[in-house]
Amino acid sequence: MTNDRVSLSIPNGVADVRLNRPDKLNALDPAMFTAIADVGARLKDDRRVRAVVLSGEGQAFCAGLDMERLIATTEGESILPFADLGQRTHGIANLAQHLVWLWRELPVPVIAAVHGIAFGGGFQLMLGADIRYLAPATRLAIIEAKWGLVPDMTGTQLMRHLAREDVVRELTYTARVFSADEALGYGFATRIVEDPRAAALETARAIADRSPDAIRAAKRLINLAADCDAATGLAAETAEQKSLLGTPNHIEAVRANLERRPPQWSFA
Repeated sequence: MTNDRVSLSIPNGVADVRLNRPDKLNALDPAMFTAIADVGARLKDDRRVRAVVLSGEGQAFCAGLDMERLIATTEGESILPFADLGQRTHGIANLAQHLVWLWRELPVPVIAAVHGIAFGGGFQLMLGADIRYLAPATRLAIIEAKWGLVPDMTGTQLMRHLAREDVVRELTYTARVFSADEALGYGFATRIVEDPRAAALETARAIADRSPDAIRAAKRLINLAADCDAATGLAAETAEQKSLLGTPNHIEAVRANLERRPPQWSFA
């Protein structure tokens, strides 16, 4: 699947999603918003998908909001002319927030492979992933204050689980550009690697080798743990484990390990 803004292929259960507007550093224009949302909807119910890699073509991961849309707001236009951002059109989120939150809500792990720049909306898009690999020269910024705005694509909700509050405040208030090494130290990056996309695909393939039922259950538990109390979290662990024990994929995992052979998963 390829459109003007995002390409998608799914070899061996790994969804390879690439932002495809390299001439504009993959900046987020209305067509890009629509394309990302469409890919998210396409992946959500596909049982073949066991992991997702999100990357950007060309020289950057994503430069953030398209400059033409910023200019349009000074002339009285909406950032997204076809969407009312005041409406919760996607569950708890508006359309702009949904572009990031959808990766968190996908039932399988998502790995962001980030290079070049990840500014503003691009930085927030990266945060929606479960795992984030950055190239050494990557530059990042919570850039919205530079334009008289605030991060409004779930950034304030996701950053608080990754970095100290004072770090989030400093970066948000100043719009300072920071490095991949700083991002790793703050907690925004999982690893710094020379080739983030290759590393992300390798990890995604390793995830795809595990029981799809166990991986989906693990993501549900980790998502829940971000916001629930301990009693709720412990009860959820028990419920998920009970739902896995004795199932075909649990039995296959045990047998495949004992017999030293690749597992054959069921996707029913």
